[in-house]
Amino acid sequence: MVTAVKRRVAILISGRGSNMAALIAAAKTPGFPAEITVVISNKTDAPGLAKAKENNVATLVIDSAPFGKDRAAFEAALQTALDQHEIELICLGGFMRLLTTEFVERWAGKMLNIHPSLLPSFRGLDPHGQALRAGVKISGATVHFVTPEMDAGPIIMQGAVAVREDDTPDTLAERVLRIEHRIYPDALRLVASNGARIDGDVCRTDATGSPDDTLVSPAII
Repeated sequence: MVTAVKRRVAILISGRGSNMAALIAAAKTPGFPAEITVVISNKTDAPGLAKAKENNVATLVIDSAPFGKDRAAFEAALQTALDQHEIELICLGGFMRLLTTEFVERWAGKMLNIHPSLLPSFRGLDPHGQALRAGVKISGATVHFVTPEMDAGPIIMQGAVAVREDDTPDTLAERVLRIEHRIYPDALRLVASNGARIDGDVCRTDATGSPDDTLVSPAII
């Protein structure tokens, strides 16, 4: 029996690595088409580094502080590390460092990010606060390919939750985070198994829809 070659993935983090942990756990399941080869942080004190080590995943710190505003120099060091680990796909997991257009274009179609809103709504900072101020009844999370424009790449997968009348940004974030942990591994599975492709500005997938393609909120009982 021929064993399928798993895609080599790097996860870039700056903090606690919540989505990183979900991706690592998924990659350990039988038949998952990708392996988490290395976790790279631009912060020496990122809590996610300890989580990765506990799961026997290689870690690396490329401290962005000494580079200051020289993003190109930082990315050169990052690219060297990615090359050394023979990385094929990148997952951003709370990576709080802006990337240059050159770096993003080099990894076009091979770098994923997750954002806690139903893009294209509520890009940027404080998406949960934005959602509550707008009075939306449904919010969620989006996994997308990274493009030079922030939070604007082709959408791979989305998951939704109902917004409650008594929600705060924190309570909404807690429920959306559970959705993030569900859809990010599934999106990586799609991409790593060649089940997602970019068609212009849109991502087409081989996945089917949910068994129940409706979500109504508020529900009238």
